[in-house]
Amino acid sequence: MLRLTQLTLRRGTKVLLQETNATLNPGERVGIVGANGAGKSTLFALLRDEIHADGGDATLPPHWRVSHVLQETPGVEQPALDYVLDGDVELRRLQAALSDAEAADDGHAMGELHSQLADAGAYDAHARAATLLLGLGFRVEQLSAPVASFSGGWRMRLNLARALLCPSDLLLLDEPTNHLDIEAILWLGDWLKRYPGTVLVISHDREFLDTVIERVWHLDQQRITEYRGNYTDFVAARAERQTQQQAAYSRQQEHIAKLNRFIDRFKAKASKAKQAQSRVKALEKLERVAPIQEDSAASFSFADVANSPSPMLVMEDVACGYTVDDHVHTILQPLSISLVPEQRIGLLGINGAGKSTFIQTLTGDIAPLSGQMRRGKGLQIGYFAQHQVDTLRANETPLQHLVRLAPTAREQDLRSFLGRFRFSNDSVFQAIETMSGGERARLALALIAWQKPNLLVLDEPTNHLDLDMRQALATALAEFAGTVVLVSHDRALLESTVDEYWVIQDGKLQAFEGDLDDYRRWRQEQLKQAEAKLQATPGDATATDAVVTIEDTGERSNRRAERQATAAQRQALAVQRKPLEKAMAQLDKKIAQQQTLLHELEANMAAPEHLADGKKMAEWAKQHGLLRAELDALEVQWLEVAEQLEAINLG
Repeated sequence: MLRLTQLTLRRGTKVLLQETNATLNPGERVGIVGANGAGKSTLFALLRDEIHADGGDATLPPHWRVSHVLQETPGVEQPALDYVLDGDVELRRLQAALSDAEAADDGHAMGELHSQLADAGAYDAHARAATLLLGLGFRVEQLSAPVASFSGGWRMRLNLARALLCPSDLLLLDEPTNHLDIEAILWLGDWLKRYPGTVLVISHDREFLDTVIERVWHLDQQRITEYRGNYTDFVAARAERQTQQQAAYSRQQEHIAKLNRFIDRFKAKASKAKQAQSRVKALEKLERVAPIQEDSAASFSFADVANSPSPMLVMEDVACGYTVDDHVHTILQPLSISLVPEQRIGLLGINGAGKSTFIQTLTGDIAPLSGQMRRGKGLQIGYFAQHQVDTLRANETPLQHLVRLAPTAREQDLRSFLGRFRFSNDSVFQAIETMSGGERARLALALIAWQKPNLLVLDEPTNHLDLDMRQALATALAEFAGTVVLVSHDRALLESTVDEYWVIQDGKLQAFEGDLDDYRRWRQEQLKQAEAKLQATPGDATATDAVVTIEDTGERSNRRAERQATAAQRQALAVQRKPLEKAMAQLDKKIAQQQTLLHELEANMAAPEHLADGKKMAEWAKQHGLLRAELDALEVQWLEVAEQLEAINLG
């Protein structure tokens, strides 16, 4: 098994892990989660033997083979399929040795090597590599294309395929879904569930983690805490553990306060000095329970939509594409659509099918090749492009970006707004060029939200976002009363946000009558057809002419109505929740104020210089009773509101 024993890891002067322990058994699939900078990728670097521990040990069984995804891909002319096969180093070694044996006409060596090659899976290696590439979204004709012809995202898929092909006992995957579309993510999840080895995966994709993992390592406060179950189980278990820890901390703080009051009151009295000293020693020996350190929660919303034109936008016989050097490249055949208020559309299709081209035409970034587009009066589009973060001005700050949008707004209002996106204090003055991808994505969303759109067009908005911010975005979109067109590989975001799906395939845009599970089955069937085509003889009409269809069952025909009903229910719940959430926030504030007053009063009452003032102590005791009664009443109100919210959420 993999064992971490009293492990300490540092990055520069920062301690990431401090004398922590964890174990990983053969065949387990474990997700590593934690805040950015907690040490997840550094731990992977240790397991890849790229760095050394600053203390303790990380031990693996000596026979374990470790596979990981390369971060760089050379721009070589080697065919994609051969590049992936190179990932199996042992296979290539045996093939080279066989070539040498054949050149030397060494029959004995050739016989031995053929046997070893058979054991290494040499004779179906090409088929396995091709299956991996097809599953990750490559087309049959791309398998022979040179590596240099692919973009950066597709080269990362080649590296992922290499890692999956290489025989391994431990597979390390650091954000494997970042460069994948939803089809490839679904395929990868199925592949990993069948993988017989051990998996450690870092990911911000909640749905992917729920599909793949069976345990969680949570990196927090320089420790690794292990949880059983998938990511959803981890969230529930952690919340319960935090509740218990906070309760234990509160009880201990009350105990400490009592000891301190006794010590302060009697340390100067000879008759009580011995007891006071014993309590001082008890305090020194007390093993302190740590308070819960809450992560800064992300929470934001898009402004209420006052008026939306109907229809919002109309495309009539619009062909989508672009022109290069007077040569027209048609990506989507003429289509006619109409967007109406409160539509919530998820756009599906493999990478390269034309989703981004369609969205850029929809938003006006690309002119249509033909046809007409009409915008409703008052249409306000909020557009998050796939590479939106690259449009930010590197030498400017978040506050400067927002000031450009709202030059007359008060600075404090702008800073308060940015604070909802986790830009607070000095971070509003931080130059964009020094920010991480996640910070830039948050700023891009903030700039869109400020403009109060009634149509949101979002192309992969969760790239670089952590789990907390993804959840905040999903909540904001669920409560948004306008129209949404969403492209995302985040299945959880799609399922919680959209009510209908459109699919782009073979240059056509059409409605998809089904949910994501149906889409998954459809794509799997298409993949089978592609594999059959790859293996078919030229005359095999079944493989070359196959057409994939979805059976139209009675249940499926009702799905759109069900999704629309779900959307209406979600909007109604959001309307019910808002006043309760506002009331709860006000009660939280009042309770905190009341607790502060109560603690200040108790501190005065416990002060030795006040103990002899009977009149003042009596007055304070009366105040204490009133404050306590008011606090009890506020807490009862808080519980009532919480129960109403819970009933709505369960309802």
